[in-house]
Amino acid sequence: MGLSRVRAVFFDLDNTLIDTAGASRRGMLEVIKLLQSKYHYKEEAEIICDKVQVKLSKECFHPYSTCITDLRTAHWEEAIQETKGGAANRKLAEECYLLWKSTRLQHMTLAEDVRAMLTELRKEVRLLLLTNGDRQTQREKIEACACQSYFDAVVIGGKQREEKPAPSIFYYCCNLLGVQPGDCVMVGDTLETDIQGGLNAGLKATVWINKNGIVPLKSSPVPHYIVSSVLELPALLQSIDRKVSISA
Repeated sequence: MGLSRVRAVFFDLDNTLIDTAGASRRGMLEVIKLLQSKYHYKEEAEIICDKVQVKLSKECFHPYSTCITDLRTAHWEEAIQETKGGAANRKLAEECYLLWKSTRLQHMTLAEDVRAMLTELRKEVRLLLLTNGDRQTQREKIEACACQSYFDAVVIGGKQREEKPAPSIFYYCCNLLGVQPGDCVMVGDTLETDIQGGLNAGLKATVWINKNGIVPLKSSPVPHYIVSSVLELPALLQSIDRKVSISA
């Protein structure tokens, strides 16, 4: 790590600042209720939602060849057909997808203590939101949790030539803020994108949010710091700056 103080912090969005996984689970529960009450599905309702969850986790999205709504409606259509058999039911798939999506967005909120932390941090350093994913999907999340005003800049990977962990997107962020990689800290919950990307770009430090105490694989990228909550960040940044002062 360099001998300059931290000048900028890059934050991931999903499961770092907002509980995307929890919001998605709530969406799935609403779909299960719909399938059981309106369509009289029994255990098939949970099987369908489990199948969709697997499809989402393996999703490969190419923005120039398909739209995210079509892709995700297709996940539901396939899961229903795989579980129930018979002809494809596009109408039901659309109903399930829209209910899951709207419920998920309703529960994507920026907690009050996270808002307060960002407000205080921004008095000291530049803040940038750096999120991978489809531009439409990520923009809807950003609007749902009303977080844009807490940042000096927002960068969505789906709008760039490359996403995290490519160094180019980190250099783009540095240029936006007028800082050097050695001035910046990356904060995120995913070792393969957030942490690996910060390491690839030569940032001052990487901070892994490990809420569930996961033991990483030996082959995983190694972050400079590990915290269990993003709320531990202000104290950590003070500690990093103190080390700079002592070294200087």
